[in-house]
Amino acid sequence: MKTAFVFSGQGAQYIGMGKELFDREKIVQETFQEASDVLGYDMAELCFTENDNLNETMYTQPAILTVSIAFYRFLKSKGYQPDVVAGLSLGEYSALVASGAIPFKEAVQLVAKRGKFMADAAPTGTGKMVAVMNTERSLIEECCQEASGLGIVSPANYNTPQQIVIGGETPAMDKAVELLTEAGVKRMIPLKVSGPFHTALLKPAAEKLAIELEKIDFTEMTIPVISNTTAQVMEQAEIKDLLEKQVMSAVRFADSIETIKKMNVDVIIEVGPGKTLTGFIKKIDKEIKTARVEDEKTFSEAQALLDGR
Repeated sequence: MKTAFVFSGQGAQYIGMGKELFDREKIVQETFQEASDVLGYDMAELCFTENDNLNETMYTQPAILTVSIAFYRFLKSKGYQPDVVAGLSLGEYSALVASGAIPFKEAVQLVAKRGKFMADAAPTGTGKMVAVMNTERSLIEECCQEASGLGIVSPANYNTPQQIVIGGETPAMDKAVELLTEAGVKRMIPLKVSGPFHTALLKPAAEKLAIELEKIDFTEMTIPVISNTTAQVMEQAEIKDLLEKQVMSAVRFADSIETIKKMNVDVIIEVGPGKTLTGFIKKIDKEIKTARVEDEKTFSEAQALLDGR
């Protein structure tokens, strides 16, 4: 039986994420402490107490990475190791840590900077994002192309065959939505996000991130990592380039799951807060066995699946 671990992206955060396993497991506590030491603030306090910072991108990203790697280390301590890893956007950094390409300490510093660069490039209120439901990919791409005369607009997340998120500047986004409506699209959901990530509006963030990436020596991956940007297995030599592009390029999650399936994976475990990815995977292919790990109950369910019980 082959197993993939997929790691949560931004938007999965919630107050209290990780607390149950933190209270029980030393390895989870140690991971939180490691992040606190590197970042200079209390990661447990950020994740477990009511505060406004957890939804600020520069704090959200290191928090989700910490929780995801804490859960990953917990799984590893129980003897569970994936054959392939991937993540949704930010989750790709968790996947790279799991693969051994970058130490957790370096990754958590890097994503704190990435979060700041992204927030600076697209401050709250910059543009919009809309989930387009049950619509052909080609039609969405055509409408974005036609509307792009009014500004930046493009697909940002190919989440499932039934859900593609578009993002960009408000006038261009409004035009794309109008064109899609005229083409007969019935269901479009405006998203509550701080900015239109994974579009060309994030080019300044990608450029700043590239400077930080140059300072890091990524090592050979011990587990294959599927890239969001190409939906193919990453090569070590292209990690920096792909992480730079990823900030301003569409996330190809649905295609990434198709690639994982071709690697004869039977089980996919979502590692990190929330259940967004498990939901996506069920819509991509109902036949894939999925579970998630974020507390004692979900771990027991994942354990039963991984042990073939």
